[in-house]
Amino acid sequence: MIISHGWPGSIVEFLDIIEPLAHPERFGGSENDAFDVIAPSLPGFGFSSRPPRRIGPRKVASLFNTLMRGVLGYDGYLAQGGDWGGAISTWLGFDHAPTCRAIHINIMMMRHPDGPQGPEEEAWAAEFKREQLMESGYRIQQATKPQTLSYAMMDSPVGVAAWIIEKFNSRSDTDGDNIESVYTKDLLLTNIMVYLVTKTFNTASWIYYGRREEGGRLLSPEGHRVEVPTAAALFPAELLSWPPRSYAERIYNIARWTKMPHGGHFAALEQPALLIEDIRAFARTLR
Repeated sequence: MIISHGWPGSIVEFLDIIEPLAHPERFGGSENDAFDVIAPSLPGFGFSSRPPRRIGPRKVASLFNTLMRGVLGYDGYLAQGGDWGGAISTWLGFDHAPTCRAIHINIMMMRHPDGPQGPEEEAWAAEFKREQLMESGYRIQQATKPQTLSYAMMDSPVGVAAWIIEKFNSRSDTDGDNIESVYTKDLLLTNIMVYLVTKTFNTASWIYYGRREEGGRLLSPEGHRVEVPTAAALFPAELLSWPPRSYAERIYNIARWTKMPHGGHFAALEQPALLIEDIRAFARTLR
């Protein structure tokens, strides 16, 4: 299984889920649920090299498929992801089936060219637009003028920390506005340091520009969908609120639809046990 993070996360998100997924027998589970777990830094993030130019999630998916099939030699794999990892996993299922045999996502970033249909979907779309009004500024900046922002951030560790922490606070299932009800300072600083010590704030922001060049959120102008089995894990404090299942099923072959009791955007960090069990339950239907 390949698991993909997003921005402003990193492979730090997966520190609590890799071993339980790879060795469930060490945690009271069954070896039959074990995976080989591959958790790469996205290109331009952390410990991966920078791409020669800006690339989006579809290109990252192509690189990851080459990693899984051409480099590591797997005949088939499951892809999982949140944030950009959700988009990358989507493209793996769309462009690289049947080698990518199924996907598990905890965010829905793609959109259908026909838009919402019916009152329930239209109400979701209107509420989504309202919710995103105060959350979209960073996204527009990073998708249009990422280098201008980067020159300031590369000179300011405090600036990088503030830019990242604000996102962790607003996207997580916190107790009130208390970010430390979910994360320790050490964990937050570890994730920030991945960006600082590798000097990758600038190249990590390129993926927003790259998606715009690739065509944005549309999976297919013709309305084709991901046909490999897809599991959706819906965490209630997700930044991008999930649409009705009817909308999702026009983009994905939904085989599992799980509404979680707790958690937000950084599911692997916030609710690792819930995420692990949902991945395992989905994988059991595929093995």
